[in-house]
Amino acid sequence: MKLYHGSNIEINEIDLSRCRPYKDFGQGFYLTSLPGQAVKMANRVSRIYGGRPCTTVFDFDNSLLKQSNLSTRIFQNPSKEWALFVINNRNRDFKDHTDTECNHDLKYDFVTGPIANDDLALLFRQFSNKLISVDTLVKEMEFKKLTNQYSFHTTKALAYLKKAGVIYE
Repeated sequence: MKLYHGSNIEINEIDLSRCRPYKDFGQGFYLTSLPGQAVKMANRVSRIYGGRPCTTVFDFDNSLLKQSNLSTRIFQNPSKEWALFVINNRNRDFKDHTDTECNHDLKYDFVTGPIANDDLALLFRQFSNKLISVDTLVKEMEFKKLTNQYSFHTTKALAYLKKAGVIYE
């Protein structure tokens, strides 16, 4: 399968220490299977930081995940577990790193699932401020169009990615 990473530079070597913490699935290298989504991210990053929009393409044999010794978390659809996982990973004050519903301690080498985009930000804030229940949060997510993300959190997981090319905008 092809995965795409949108940025303002071509990615020749992945340095996990340069990845930002407090992302949906924790600190890691994020990609998508949707080329258009990666292009949008490349344009956004270039607008903010300068540089030229660039989408780096990787090959990923996801069938290897079943045969590997990687610790993985796979969310097929938005769910209560997915929402709590994302909220906990984004929360700088969340301290129970042993909780399976977070990846601050990088207990998961690889995580995939929907992106908690801007459409969900209001719902997450309402839930975090205890204005809506988790059941209401999940029900409202059903009406949102979500895209996907694949995140690699350890060098062990990065071994499953092979650079396949680059696309400049």
